[in-house]
Amino acid sequence: MPIWLVFVAVLVASLLSTWVLRRYALSRSLMDIPNSRSSHSVPTPRGGGVAIVLTYLAALVFVAFAGWVSWSVTWPLLGAGGLIAVVGFLDDHGHIAARWRLLAHFGGAIWALSWMGGLPTISLAGIELELGWLGHVLAALYLVWMLNLYNFMDGIDGIASVEAVCACLGACLVYWLTGHENLMLTPMLLVVAVTGFLYWNFPPARIFMGDAGSGFLGIVIGVLSLQAAWVAPQMLWVWLILLGVFIVDATFTLGRRLMRGDKVYEAHRSHAYQYASRKMGRHLPVTLGVAAINVFWLLPVAVYVGRGLDGALGLVMAYVPLVLLAVKFHAGELEKTG
Repeated sequence: MPIWLVFVAVLVASLLSTWVLRRYALSRSLMDIPNSRSSHSVPTPRGGGVAIVLTYLAALVFVAFAGWVSWSVTWPLLGAGGLIAVVGFLDDHGHIAARWRLLAHFGGAIWALSWMGGLPTISLAGIELELGWLGHVLAALYLVWMLNLYNFMDGIDGIASVEAVCACLGACLVYWLTGHENLMLTPMLLVVAVTGFLYWNFPPARIFMGDAGSGFLGIVIGVLSLQAAWVAPQMLWVWLILLGVFIVDATFTLGRRLMRGDKVYEAHRSHAYQYASRKMGRHLPVTLGVAAINVFWLLPVAVYVGRGLDGALGLVMAYVPLVLLAVKFHAGELEKTG
């Protein structure tokens, strides 16, 4: 079977399964009801991210059996992604205490890292650093933070889907330009699976992703970035740059809330993108703005890093304007009332 036919099958499967999940959510009244901490105003079905999970994992199994991707690459994505998706699905349908969710998050991270061998060598200012056990701990924290920040940032229509598509396509472009075409298949399959869901999630959204989808995307993207870094150390910097919008907004917001003494596990709407969407009165300009930042700013910097620019320098260059935007849009500040 030609690979393009696999992409078409994944796209169609994601598109149709999201439609099925939307009808299921409507029939079971699985709705996201707006409240004072919401960024939407209309009750909307939730749980559509399960379509991404099912189609992507099925595609991974197929390409592994076909010999296009090794099982050593596939198992970290299957195990970690599947576990996080199941926990998110259960949380979408009821409630799982934060401590049990966090335990599952670290379980998924440890599973993935045990297959990959932990944190790969890091390239910093031309020096390759092997961090040993400290690196393994940092890698686990990185994966857990990635899946949680993706959950935090999935707050307006289409933003999490657009970020995943832009980051994965950007990484594939860097792989192609730097002669690492063998790394392209797994992120491209994710692009196609997300695109089918995005048809239903694009502003104004007809279904939301839910924790099953957002957590799954976060840990899968984190695993993809570490797998690429095992092949070429600079690729970790490339992924960190491509994901800059989400990393900066989520981390800056969390930092401010921690300093203020907030309960960081409670829902809120103080991210920069949430303030921006309220200021503009719609989700669409913000979602398109994120796409524009990814394509016209972060992608060129990532390409330069992939082709030899020091990763740490590239990261600073990429993040400084994003930090300024976070400040401009009041990331982490208390929302004014009255």
